[in-house]
Amino acid sequence: MTTTPDSSVITVLIVDDQPLIRSGLKMILATSEAFRVVGEAGHGREAVDMVELYRPQVVVMDIQMPILDGVEATRRIAAMPNAPKILVLTTFERDDYLHEALRAGASGFLLKTSPPERLLDALTIVASGDSLVDPVMTRRLIDSIGKRLPATDNNAAKTLTDRERDVFELVAKGFSNAEIAKTLIIGETTVKTHVSAVLLKLGLRDRVQAVVFAYENGIATPGVD
Repeated sequence: MTTTPDSSVITVLIVDDQPLIRSGLKMILATSEAFRVVGEAGHGREAVDMVELYRPQVVVMDIQMPILDGVEATRRIAAMPNAPKILVLTTFERDDYLHEALRAGASGFLLKTSPPERLLDALTIVASGDSLVDPVMTRRLIDSIGKRLPATDNNAAKTLTDRERDVFELVAKGFSNAEIAKTLIIGETTVKTHVSAVLLKLGLRDRVQAVVFAYENGIATPGVD
C-alpha cells in the first residue's frame, strides 16, 4: 500500500450517539491511509467543542442525537471561521431533517446503508470543496425541498444568462457535469465555467446550496423533468 504524505491526510471528526456506529466508521477509515480520525463525539454540543479543539477538515455528522441534534450542530459549525466540511450520514426516510441540514450548511449527504468505499469517496469529494448528495436520495430530496418551500422572486437569478440558467436548472435536478455536458451538447470544462459563474452571481457556496436556491426561487419545479 502506498503511504500517503501527512500533508495530504484528510482529518475527520466522527459524530454519532451510537458507539457501535462510531467504531464501525473508524474501522472503515482505518482501511485507507488517506484519512485520520482526530476525535469522536456522541452529541452535537460535544461536536462543536471538538471542532474548535481539533480543527478537522471534515465532520461526519449524524442527525438524530441527544443534547444537541445534528442540524443545530451543523449550523453552529458551519458558522465558524474556516469551518470544516460537513458530511451528513442519514437514513432514507427523514426528508425533513435533510432539508434543514442543507440550509444549515452541510456539504454532503450519504445514506448509512452505503458501502464503505462510497463513504471514502464522499469524504474525499467534500474535503476537496465540492458537494455531494447520494444519488439514491437526490430526487426525493429535491421533491421534498420543492414541496416545503414557496417560490419567491429573487433579483439575483435575473442576472444569469440563458445558458447559465439552463445549466443551473440541470444542477438543481441533480445532474453531474458530465450529464449536463451531454444534455446541452457542450464541453465539461464549459459546464464547470458556467456552474462557477452561477454560484458566484448568486452568492452560493456549492451545488447543494444551489439546489435549495433553485427550488426556493421557482427556477426548478419538483416532479418536472
